[in-house]
Amino acid sequence: MRLKLVPSETSWDFFGKWKLWLGISALLIVIGFASFLIQGLNYGIDFRGGTTIRTESAQPVDVAAYRAALEPAGLGDVSITEVFDPTFADDQNVAMVRIEAQEGDESVTAETIAAVEAALQTVDPQISFPSVESVGPKVSGELIQTAAIAVILAITAVLIYIWLRFEWQFAVGAVIALVHDVVLTLGIFSELQIKFDLAIIAALLTIVGYSINDTVVVFDRVRENLRKYKTKDLSEVLNLSINETLSRTMMTSVTTLLALIALFVLGGDVIRGFVFAMIWGIIVGTYSSIFVASTILLFLGVKRDWSKKDPNAGGQYANIDA
Repeated sequence: MRLKLVPSETSWDFFGKWKLWLGISALLIVIGFASFLIQGLNYGIDFRGGTTIRTESAQPVDVAAYRAALEPAGLGDVSITEVFDPTFADDQNVAMVRIEAQEGDESVTAETIAAVEAALQTVDPQISFPSVESVGPKVSGELIQTAAIAVILAITAVLIYIWLRFEWQFAVGAVIALVHDVVLTLGIFSELQIKFDLAIIAALLTIVGYSINDTVVVFDRVRENLRKYKTKDLSEVLNLSINETLSRTMMTSVTTLLALIALFVLGGDVIRGFVFAMIWGIIVGTYSSIFVASTILLFLGVKRDWSKKDPNAGGQYANIDA
């Protein structure tokens, strides 16, 4: 017996309570925006500036032991990652220790770096420190601007793509859904004060790609059904299209979530923020593809592709009042 998350054929009315769905989205966006204005984002080392210390040792890197040794120093956000490279020798174990700039200082002081090195030497007396690099607040500010530009360019590219492939009404619905997903993701990070770094920007761009994939699947079926059912109201065509693609949408989302949840539980602290952003993004992206993008399309209406063989078909545009 095949596993089915939803029946093969459904006839759910997704627009019967469209005001409720849009109201929920609007409320979450307001809460997230208010949190962003009041608390802001909890920027990580990438955006706040800090220092990266490269370590080398003949012994295997023990991230937990390194973290435990540095914890009494109260250095704030400390990121420790092991570096893997096929060119390394068997006895060359490399790690990167990243420390955020301390309050009131533009970079980590020499005394703090010396204290970090001394703490790590208690774990491994033979450890060496080949390089120490600092990132100041100016570079961090440039990274924030670059990250914002990357997200905006991605959404703009999606707008142009959907506009060329479908019509402008489809493009507006898809882009509003994408902005909805990005704003809600930023909002949850602000509300929970989870570290926000470059990995989260990568997650946002991935969410944009995943969400638009779901939306395009629905819109493709809408376009097919608009040609197939020329006299049906747009709301009926949208409902039919979403129901026809619902099984595929849910199966894709659930299988992706299973992998992400496993990573969240077993992947460790280094990737937990990225995975959390992906989990949240998959959930809101699936929601927005069904309820937000299609509802916006219903509001705007869409040009019906009437056949020349059917001159008596009424109306050129369908909208929410149809």
